[in-house]
Amino acid sequence: MSLLTPDSGLLFWMVLSFGIVLVILSKYGFPVIVKAIEERKTYIEKSLENARKANEQLSGIQKEAEKILAAAKEQQEAILKEAMVEKEHIIDEARQQATTAARLEMEAATRQIKEEKERALRDVRSEITDLAIAIAEKVMKDKINHDKSQEDIINKLIDEMSFSKS
Repeated sequence: MSLLTPDSGLLFWMVLSFGIVLVILSKYGFPVIVKAIEERKTYIEKSLENARKANEQLSGIQKEAEKILAAAKEQQEAILKEAMVEKEHIIDEARQQATTAARLEMEAATRQIKEEKERALRDVRSEITDLAIAIAEKVMKDKINHDKSQEDIINKLIDEMSFSKS
């Protein structure tokens, strides 16, 4: 018996044992292996399908996020525009109030100036009247009565003189 050529008895027993192992494996081993491979194949297909769905959902979520961001930007712009309009409105109101207050203060100041001017004119007239009476007393060397009728006459004469100069 040589190592490279097997004996016929050995060959028979090898074929017989191979057949028995093949039958046992085909009856009990291969179905389990095939079932495990099919389960693994199904699991991989489901995982791929879930990954595709997750990618689709992710792209949908990204699109939705972009829409929300765009809406938020539009809302922000609208709020900023509204704030600018409100700012301008407040500034205009403040200007109007300031203008009104300035006008009222100017009117009050003008009225006060007129009143002070009239008071000063009355004081000056009174002084002129008193001076005129004093001068007339000295010039005439007679004592003139200092009563209301004489003051009225002098005021009338002063008014006539101021109208004639104007």
